[in-house]
Amino acid sequence: MKEHRLMDRIRLLAKNPNRRFSDDPREMIRSIQMHLQRILNTRRGSVPIAADYGVPDFTDYMSTYPESQRDIEKALKQTIQRFEPRLKSVRVTFLPQEENFLTLNFEIKAKLALGNGREPIIFESMIDSDGHIKIKT
Repeated sequence: MKEHRLMDRIRLLAKNPNRRFSDDPREMIRSIQMHLQRILNTRRGSVPIAADYGVPDFTDYMSTYPESQRDIEKALKQTIQRFEPRLKSVRVTFLPQEENFLTLNFEIKAKLALGNGREPIIFESMIDSDGHIKIKT
């Protein structure tokens, strides 16, 4: 059941109290992907959970792009490390795209914290011209 976030576990148990949970890595990856999507599309300072929950508004960074790409990588990495404890050894790398100038693409490499071991995982993220982030595996 550790593959889900606490609120997801509570919601799932309320729907079906007799359900048995297993440590399914695919379910964990799906849950992490959804959580990353939620965190990285939340603007810092916009929710009462924590003042630093979410990411800065990346549209502000576009005026200094490409110099700001390292700042965006750093902001993504720090947010993931702080709010997604199921990922360890997080690295965020800019992926240049020649064909699409209106989006920024980043690769998120990390290790899944699974039981006794750590499995590598890669997520691809794309920031569109409106600052919306899409995450896929």
